[in-house]
Amino acid sequence: MTEKKIAPEQTAAEGMDRGLTSYGDAAFSRFLRNVFLKSAGHSDFGTQRPVIGIVDTGSDYNPCHRTVPDLIEAIKRGVMLAGGVPFTFPVISLHESFAHPTSMYLRNLMAMTVEEMIRAQPMDAVVLIGGCDKTVPALLMGAFSADTPAILEVTGPMLAGSHRGNRVGACTDCRRYWAEYRGGRVDAEEITEIEANLAPSAGTCMVMGTASTMACMAESMGMMLPGGAAIPAVYSDRIRHAEATGARAVALATEKVKPSDIVDRRGIENALRALLAIGGSTNGLVHLAAMVGRLGYRLDLDALDGFSAETPVVVDLKPSGKDFMEDLYRAGGMTRVLKELLGSLHLDAPTVAGMTLGEVLEAVPSGWPQDVVRPIDDPLFAGASLVVLTGSLAPNGALIKQSAADPKLLEHTGRAIVFDGLEDMATRIDDPAVGARAEDILILRNAGPIGAPGMPEAGYIPIPRYLAEQGVKDMVRISDARMSGTAFGSIVLHVSPEAAIGGPLGLVETGDTIRLSVKDRVLDLDVDTATLDARAARKPKAPTLAEQSSERGYRKLFLDTVQQVEHGCDFDFMRPEITKSVPG
Repeated sequence: MTEKKIAPEQTAAEGMDRGLTSYGDAAFSRFLRNVFLKSAGHSDFGTQRPVIGIVDTGSDYNPCHRTVPDLIEAIKRGVMLAGGVPFTFPVISLHESFAHPTSMYLRNLMAMTVEEMIRAQPMDAVVLIGGCDKTVPALLMGAFSADTPAILEVTGPMLAGSHRGNRVGACTDCRRYWAEYRGGRVDAEEITEIEANLAPSAGTCMVMGTASTMACMAESMGMMLPGGAAIPAVYSDRIRHAEATGARAVALATEKVKPSDIVDRRGIENALRALLAIGGSTNGLVHLAAMVGRLGYRLDLDALDGFSAETPVVVDLKPSGKDFMEDLYRAGGMTRVLKELLGSLHLDAPTVAGMTLGEVLEAVPSGWPQDVVRPIDDPLFAGASLVVLTGSLAPNGALIKQSAADPKLLEHTGRAIVFDGLEDMATRIDDPAVGARAEDILILRNAGPIGAPGMPEAGYIPIPRYLAEQGVKDMVRISDARMSGTAFGSIVLHVSPEAAIGGPLGLVETGDTIRLSVKDRVLDLDVDTATLDARAARKPKAPTLAEQSSERGYRKLFLDTVQQVEHGCDFDFMRPEITKSVPG
């Protein structure tokens, strides 16, 4: 009988010797751990191998993660085939439509649970399973902070649906048909029929919304095995990719390759190029700022505008184009997109595949005839799909997705119609007494990180019903909120500082003149300084955090420490000292 080895020290511990529970006796701690490993049916042989944690984000409240049990089984198989032992553990799971007040409010909490569970439990590497919008950034934020070898797998997009002969998909067509319903062009019977066809399979939204955007960025950053971003959730290739991910996790554990070894300025800038080339969600910038902040980087919005101007949109997907994620998969996925960007990428950037990005792209097959990924010299949109605006209304910046807006409204001066918050907007948006006209500019404020709280996806302000019934389909809309990546329209988002902390958006009154110029990168309030000072003096003072004595728990933590959108809405105490900028 072989003598059992019990690690007396924590120094350079591996496998089940990692992170022993504190009882004051390390040998006893390992003995007790063995007792409970035996109770779970494990043998000494199995638990002496590299331990691979697998993050389980399955939840009945998260339909986008319905295939997580299948992915876990495939990842486990890959781990064991490669000589490791898998251990699954749960963390918070977030779905955009099931989280109140918004999943963004809970993203940082999920990131904290991911980081703490990676730190608390013995694992040599971890496989992160994400999907719905906030799960991927939360997983990567936590993994970047823990800096244990990590690799990402995503659930993958749904298949496209069909309605009366038209291909449709969540949630760009959710919004389009709902606008038609509000405008009286779709009746109650048809909207119920549409409801059953917009999300026909398991998986994330099949358009270039936030879920698809974050998957594409993660692959481009080097944190996912090649090809993983676009594989549909229900395809067998997704299962094979998960198995390969499990096997690769064992190699990362053996080689001790940490996220900090993979993601540096090169990978971050590659992810930015990818975001712009796919016509990705505006939320991608918020999450990227939070993710890179965990690595000590600041996202430089001024430099980003230059990146945006020189990077065309080459992917013809909704909401900027016409196709769906399954079409991108058939066209070759993200590697096909990145091949169009070869001249502007850092090809020496490392990846979790064990190759540089250049080596990854060199290994994939050459292209074949398709019309989803356009040639870089014949793009869907020439450049600057995402535009950073500054001006008297947004001193710290605001954002517009130019590629999904009405070109006629990108240079626009109009009268402000102000809504003071979500409840005010819900109450008055359809009231003809408000007197909104098609050429007016709708303003929603107090919907930012602190004001809402949680910066909900309310920036897609609905067209007032009485205007929708007249055929109005787009108006300039401005808010300190976010917008779903699946949405479209001439919508200015992320106005910073937000109104709730004294930003100029809080001083706008109905009837004021606002100028939007995407060409000049300007968002200006045409009101003189003296008038604004007088308004500020009359404005009721918001209660201080100390005065908000009814707040407790996570809500208090959130309100006390959440940062503004340009810093990714992360908690200030979760970020190391910021010493570097990207792009840079």
